Amino acid sequence: MSLEAAEPLPRKRRGRATIYDIAQRAGVNPSTVSRALTRPGRVSEETEARIMQAAKELGYRANPAARALPTGRTRTLALLVADITNPVVFDIIRGAERSAAAGGYTLVIAESQESGTEESSVLDRLLPAVDGFVLAMSRLDDEAIREVASTSPVVLVNRRVDCVESLVPAFEAGIAELVAHLADLGHRRIAYLDGPAQSWTSARRWEAIRDAAAERGIEAVEIGPGEPTLDGGAAQLGAVLESEATAAVAYNDVMAIGLLRAATAAGIAVPGRLSVAGFDDIFGADFTTPQLTTVKAPLTELGEQAVRALQAIVADEEPERHEPLPSTLIVRGSTGAPAR
Repeated sequence: MSLEAAEPLPRKRRGRATIYDIAQRAGVNPSTVSRALTRPGRVSEETEARIMQAAKELGYRANPAARALPTGRTRTLALLVADITNPVVFDIIRGAERSAAAGGYTLVIAESQESGTEESSVLDRLLPAVDGFVLAMSRLDDEAIREVASTSPVVLVNRRVDCVESLVPAFEAGIAELVAHLADLGHRRIAYLDGPAQSWTSARRWEAIRDAAAERGIEAVEIGPGEPTLDGGAAQLGAVLESEATAAVAYNDVMAIGLLRAATAAGIAVPGRLSVAGFDDIFGADFTTPQLTTVKAPLTELGEQAVRALQAIVADEEPERHEPLPSTLIVRGSTGAPAR
């Protein structure tokens, strides 16, 4: 019986290089290394080049915590979302990360699990470690958000609060398109499935749907609040049918897909008996049968602009001003003329 040779033990990992290691290799004082690394231009070009070469050879990486000591800044930002499993946040994260990387910042992602209490707890834990927050779909009340903004830079996405930097897409145009589309198909009663009770966006969407329906001379009814999940959408099927609406617009695409699936399972024709639409045009909105009609929001651009605005606030600069990004209607197979 032969024995296989044992795998050699891994070498002991070398400790992280420090400014003292760089100073020794470059033949300069540690204070000179510190100036070259944190405030370029404060030493001669020749000395700075020698220091940078030594840092590269040693694999030096700056310690954000140590770097924050003289400046009070970590060059780390936090993006806090309500539910990280919701596909609506994917593009927001992508846009936010793109802007953070371009500005030389690290982006930390955290979630509140649709809870204002948990959101407050997460904010408290992150406060000492980051330079500011982007709050996407915050579940805090206005006063709590203003309190956070009084202690740390804050930018809101999909929410408006007085005295706090906010980015909200111009959703009214997309909603007007959607209501006009349904009215032109012959629908005379539309149901809106509310999202969470504390959602600022859900309330604004309902107001816009109600107003657009009134302008078209058709009826809009509100159902909810509900959970912004597949199960939350499915749970509202009974209430939608009881309302005698022939079209239902859900707070988001995930709820809309849940409603569509529940209707199909119950033998209810979509779009014949019930047309279904949602919001955001998430990844997968066109994977359903039929494919989902939705109001598309510029989520990637919102994430990019939010982080750029936060970086400006952190640097004590005025954020760049933009026109609100428009939303647009994407018509697919889940909406059609009501059955006669």
